[in-house]
Amino acid sequence: MLRRIMISAWALALTCMACFGQTSVVTGKVEFVENGKHEGTKTFPTTVVWLLPVSSAHADLTRALPDPASHPQLVQKNKSFSPHLLVVPVGTAVEFPNHDPFFHNVFSLFEGKRFDLGLYEAGSARIVHFDRPGISYIFCNIHPQMSAVVIAITTRLYAISSPTGEIRIPDVPYGAYVLHAWSERALPQALQSVTREITISPESATLGTIQLVATSGSILAHKNKYGRDYDDPAPSNSIYPQP
Repeated sequence: MLRRIMISAWALALTCMACFGQTSVVTGKVEFVENGKHEGTKTFPTTVVWLLPVSSAHADLTRALPDPASHPQLVQKNKSFSPHLLVVPVGTAVEFPNHDPFFHNVFSLFEGKRFDLGLYEAGSARIVHFDRPGISYIFCNIHPQMSAVVIAITTRLYAISSPTGEIRIPDVPYGAYVLHAWSERALPQALQSVTREITISPESATLGTIQLVATSGSILAHKNKYGRDYDDPAPSNSIYPQP
């Protein structure tokens, strides 16, 4: 009996060793429900899905490291940020260049990385190090229509959904993960409801359907950095473009 148990344990260990280091392409689909009804097949809001490994061994295999030679940019142009969404490894330095012919004041005081870059003029730039995991909602204290999102994560296993909600994450090592999701149309409690542990194996390499409850408004509605409503632009103020 003992011999049989030892042989079974050895066989299981060999199987695990064979699986360790093997990877698979993980797929899935995001669907939105609003007012209890599916939104159908129209273009879905952009959704980011990422996998955080449960074990430290898999954390080493899947860790995302910033590239010190490259600074992603959130460009300010035509009173908007481009791109609107950035997903970066924790520790990444993101540059905020001002390509408009007037001042901007970029800030983020809500989640993730908190900062206030103050007023800076056309042709200049500021740099922010996103040194902790989290979701940073970014605005301008002068122009209320400006918004962007930076998601800083520790894993390279993430995907940004296609316009039809398709998810594809390549080179996922077999093992246990915690699935996380973010979307601009989903409130935090809706996102928390889809956070769960999953196992990727040769027999299971799909996330299935990730169903999110959509909010009818924008989760990026906000006050200025002082917690007050935005003032109307003053034509005589030098921070605004002159006719």
